[in-house]
Amino acid sequence: MTASTHTALITGASAGIGATFARHLAARGYHLLLVARRADRLQELAAELTQQHGAQRYEVFAADLTDPAAPAAILGYADERGLDIDVLINNAGLSGKTAFADTPWDTLAAEIQLMVTAQTELAHLVIPGMKKRGWGRIINLSSVAAFAPPAASLLYTGIKSYVLNISQALDMELKPHGIHVTALCPGFTHTEFHDVMGTRDQANHLPRIMWQQPEAVVTEGWDAVMKGKPVCIPGIVNKISAAAMKPLPVRLGYLAGKTLNPFKNS
Repeated sequence: MTASTHTALITGASAGIGATFARHLAARGYHLLLVARRADRLQELAAELTQQHGAQRYEVFAADLTDPAAPAAILGYADERGLDIDVLINNAGLSGKTAFADTPWDTLAAEIQLMVTAQTELAHLVIPGMKKRGWGRIINLSSVAAFAPPAASLLYTGIKSYVLNISQALDMELKPHGIHVTALCPGFTHTEFHDVMGTRDQANHLPRIMWQQPEAVVTEGWDAVMKGKPVCIPGIVNKISAAAMKPLPVRLGYLAGKTLNPFKNS
């Protein structure tokens, strides 16, 4: 099966790592189903890709993955359009920015729905077809935070730890069927993420050496999933950070997470 016959579903495709994955895969001959909330941004990206790589199909589907009905709607659209999903890039994400106790439950539930339930459901929906065709690639966006101590108030580290663990579990199960699953665990990346979350001021105080460009993250992540690596930590600084954080005893890890988190709430 050649790349030109493959279709990739990318969530959170309107900007940042998601849009970078779209450009990366389009340049390699993949058809794309681009998903995000902002239809106008998706259409702009599809037009850009069509101009540069006109031979492929670039479908757009506006969906809010905090809506429990969204995953089934996305795959329903793919079926209607005759698209077999061979690659899934589970990229859509966000992070809370207020204390847990002060955050409305609907907001917390939306965060869990987006980064835990929807990610898991999308994988569950596409895997049967991948198994039938004997080939598939899934990248789930985790974070170097998955290796970090818990952070006060935030669900983010727990969610990203789940993504790291479930990705490895799925890779163990599915590799015999020709399907590779990789948890991509970037650190600080130059995207709109911190602007949307309202944490740009804190992020700007971090040393420049800690930051990566999304192109570097995507290149390393795609290379990892194609080689069958279940975990990818892009960038030497992130690799060192993850290796340093993992051996911490539970008590020290808790204290480090409580005191060193640059985005902790006052």
